[in-house]
Amino acid sequence: MVQFSILITTKNRLQDLIFTLDKINYLLERQDVECIICDDGSTDGTFDYIKEHFPKIAIFRNEASKGLIFSRNVLLEKTTAKYAISIDDDLHFITENPLEIIESYFENNSSCGLVSFRIFWSKSNLESTFTSEKPMRVKSFAGGAHAWKMSAWKSIPNYPDWFVFYGEEDFAAYQLFKKNIEVHYLPAILVHHRVDVQARKSNHDYRLRQRRSFRSGWYLYFLFFHFR
Repeated sequence: MVQFSILITTKNRLQDLIFTLDKINYLLERQDVECIICDDGSTDGTFDYIKEHFPKIAIFRNEASKGLIFSRNVLLEKTTAKYAISIDDDLHFITENPLEIIESYFENNSSCGLVSFRIFWSKSNLESTFTSEKPMRVKSFAGGAHAWKMSAWKSIPNYPDWFVFYGEEDFAAYQLFKKNIEVHYLPAILVHHRVDVQARKSNHDYRLRQRRSFRSGWYLYFLFFHFR
């Protein structure tokens, strides 16, 4: 029986994806784990490469790109696992045996429907994994580093794919709040997001990201503000 599903959406980042899959391969070998990848219209050969070199992975492809949020909705619809772990294609686990920690936390915190992981953002390697942080209830979560209890996901509407990028995390968190289902930060699960955050400011899409982030805030305001 599949207990855990590792869900990844990707687009034109084959080398990052290969690195991630190599890092988590020990998890993919388990009988209680499935991995599903959505190739969102890549033109770098991602779909064919994964089909050939990672035959245990279920991969499907959007012939034309439909966006990150659309792809995450489809991934969550496809899994039959009890717990779904969503990670970015350029992110991998540093914590060993993360699945047991996730399962134990959900079992011991029945009001929690989603856990967000601790993230190390850098292109370089982490020198120390120590933290004094403790689990806590939080307002939202990291879109590419979290785990759903699937019964919680099924109790709320899908992510609004018309947001395109940004805002879906807060949308889901607000919907969970309305259901009295909690979102928790789980620092025991440490992941490495292989991104230079400072360098993003010089990327060609930085201003577009800012606009979409700002826009999603207004979307959320009008969706959830209680007008009288």
